[in-house]
Amino acid sequence: MEAPDARVGDFLDDKLQSLADLETLDSLLSNVQNQHELLRRQLQDAEKDFHESNLAAEHHRASIRPKAAAFQREQDDIDRRLRIITGSDVSDDAVRRFERSMNKLHRLDVANGYVELLKEVDALRNQSISQLKVSDEAALGPLRQLQTLNAHLVPLQTTAEGAAPHLLDHVTCTTKALRNHIRDAFAARFEDLLKKIYWPRADVALPTPALQQEWVDCISRLLDLQKPELQVHEETLATDPSTKEPIILLPIEVLVHPLELRFRYHFGGDRPTNRIDKPEYFLSHVTDLLNMYNDFFIDNVQPILLDHFRGTDLAMNPAYIDVTSALTTSLLPMLRNKIIPTLPQVASQPQLLSHWMHEIMGFDTTIRDDWGYDGGYSVQGWKGLAWEVLVKEDWFGRWLQVERDFALSRYEAIIDTPDSGLLDYDSVEPNVTKPTAAAIRVNDLLETITDRYRPLSSFQQKLRFLIDIQINIFDRFHARLNDGLEAYLTLTTTVGRSVSGISREDQDGLKGVKGLDRLCRVYGSADYLERAMRDWSDDIFFLELWDELQDRARGRTNKTIAVDMTIEDVAQRTSSAVGKDEDTGGLFDETANAYRRLRVRTEGIIIEALTRSVREALRPYGRINPWSTLSLPSTAPMSPSSPSSDSYITTSEIEPTISVLNTQLSFLARTLGLTPLRRIVRQACAVAQSYLWDYVVMCHTFSAAGAEQLRIDIRALVAAINRRTGLGQGEASLKKIIEGIVMLGLPIKRRSKRAKAGETSDVEDGDDAWENTEVPEDGNGEQQIEGSGAMGLWEAERRLFADDESAREVLEELGLEILSEAEARSILKRRIELSS
Repeated sequence: MEAPDARVGDFLDDKLQSLADLETLDSLLSNVQNQHELLRRQLQDAEKDFHESNLAAEHHRASIRPKAAAFQREQDDIDRRLRIITGSDVSDDAVRRFERSMNKLHRLDVANGYVELLKEVDALRNQSISQLKVSDEAALGPLRQLQTLNAHLVPLQTTAEGAAPHLLDHVTCTTKALRNHIRDAFAARFEDLLKKIYWPRADVALPTPALQQEWVDCISRLLDLQKPELQVHEETLATDPSTKEPIILLPIEVLVHPLELRFRYHFGGDRPTNRIDKPEYFLSHVTDLLNMYNDFFIDNVQPILLDHFRGTDLAMNPAYIDVTSALTTSLLPMLRNKIIPTLPQVASQPQLLSHWMHEIMGFDTTIRDDWGYDGGYSVQGWKGLAWEVLVKEDWFGRWLQVERDFALSRYEAIIDTPDSGLLDYDSVEPNVTKPTAAAIRVNDLLETITDRYRPLSSFQQKLRFLIDIQINIFDRFHARLNDGLEAYLTLTTTVGRSVSGISREDQDGLKGVKGLDRLCRVYGSADYLERAMRDWSDDIFFLELWDELQDRARGRTNKTIAVDMTIEDVAQRTSSAVGKDEDTGGLFDETANAYRRLRVRTEGIIIEALTRSVREALRPYGRINPWSTLSLPSTAPMSPSSPSSDSYITTSEIEPTISVLNTQLSFLARTLGLTPLRRIVRQACAVAQSYLWDYVVMCHTFSAAGAEQLRIDIRALVAAINRRTGLGQGEASLKKIIEGIVMLGLPIKRRSKRAKAGETSDVEDGDDAWENTEVPEDGNGEQQIEGSGAMGLWEAERRLFADDESAREVLEELGLEILSEAEARSILKRRIELSS
């Protein structure tokens, strides 16, 4: 450690570094003195605290020594006593022997508690039985205590890890036996009353006030006996609603017992009414019982239920508060006891199983809809006997196989019917596309299948029916239509005809109307079923099924959405929108799209077939060349600018095309809807128009008479098209060629007499080159002049070739919308007057 003098020197050197620092010497000394005083006081406080701590430690040591000595004496005394009690000289061995003795005492104490509990249970039982002969209410008191005791023992047994199973079983059995004993006593009194009123006669009544009071007392006693059980059951349902069915009310059970005996009599032996092929007999018998006795129950039992359950949680369950639901609940067990044991025998006969399921689902619908029964599950609703058979008893797989086999056999029968491939003109409206008879019958079959599984309550079962049967049949029929289309395409190709070796007659059957008929069968069937699927997607049943599918698919953490089906499998068969956050989509999207693609493809092939027929019919017309040599008819004078069409007839070479259009469009108009017909005609006319443009208009030169003849021929084609597709359709389909003919047939304006007399004339100078052309004269010998509103050939030629702006003005004045400037110039060059 550094010496004090050195530290003092360092301090002074630090504080007094110049002469000016000597002026602060007094302040520096004062600070040093203050610090010295502070350190002194701190030292005194520390010495005081140290002294006090030593005193406290000494006092603590003094108090601990006697306690330690006393503890050691007590330990020695305990060891001595253990050695005396156990006769052992070693303390550890003595402790083990003492523990064994204490365990024996504990077991003895537990056994004594068991005996006391058994004595209490037996005393309560005997007390209840003895009171039963005196007071019904007094008899229920000990039973309530036993039920409470039993309810408390159950969780204690669980906590004790099953330490007293025999005790719990004895208490439970005793409680149940006592409850059944009281129940039998109350039921016996009620049955005596029922005998007095001749139950279950249809005209049963309670004629006297005494009987009415006795009626109320009997039912009330049974309800009082059962009420704790109902409350416990409701608490259980609150945690797991799917665990149990509603309990049958005891008074209703007593009332239904004679009805059950009657049911067994009619449907449980060799009676004629017990027919396995007639499940509707016993099902309708139950609905008849409801119809027969429901009014009596409403009048005489419903008020008592309201008095007992009003204001309790039981009032929220219709199976208890509503007497019709309570009666229905009591009648269902007799049906279960009839149906379930008989199913193995029924399942071996497919048609019988199908009939049974149809009748059971019909019964479920009647009970659910007509009688408003929800089974006590107000939110979920009653699942029905069909659900119990198909899910709980696991008969769905067998039934699905039966229904699938039946549907496929019916489908094959439809396909094998001789007229299945023929177009049906009577089953649909005249202005829509006609399907085949097979398509209509397949649609009817699928609607029947929908009606068969529509009542099912299980989502997975509905989905399996949809995919395994309905979409399966849709796919089969689509494959059949597609095979028919592929066969047509194969036979209409050169290679296909060579490989197949078809005859000339078979080839003719693929042309013209016969070929179109074959194609329209595919087109009409695809269109009909596609529209049917679109309509089904808007049906409330399929909309709800789609919404549930989307909810399940979006909420799944695993990929399985149904038994043996993943989300991808379902999406592949139904819609790619499954599981996606989209508001669009439907169950038949994929199938409907497949039919739409087939329809569009078939429509294209129909267009090709019609186009091929029209093109072949136009070939002779394209090979003739009379257009520049035709002259104006000499039968009557007329203006060369507007020859009389009445003096012209269609060219003979155009007649085959008109015939083709008349026959094939007549068939298509009868077979197709107006929209697809016009769409097909527009496409075919576009090809025909292109052919006429390339091989007639642009390949030949035309005189005025030739242009008029072409106009007459095209007008005949337009008339043939309009006759089948509607007014204006031909003009719209051949608009370009029509505009070309307008340009091609422009008149030549002639000079008037005023022009010959030297007067000013508005006729173009270019017309002077054609002055010596012979022109017909009217009766006065004067030359006819084109009306001032028409544009002449020479004016059009001058303005059309001037520039593009002038050419556009010419086209606008002539009302030509399709032709371009270049096309108009090319056409005008085809006039023989300008071709040189």
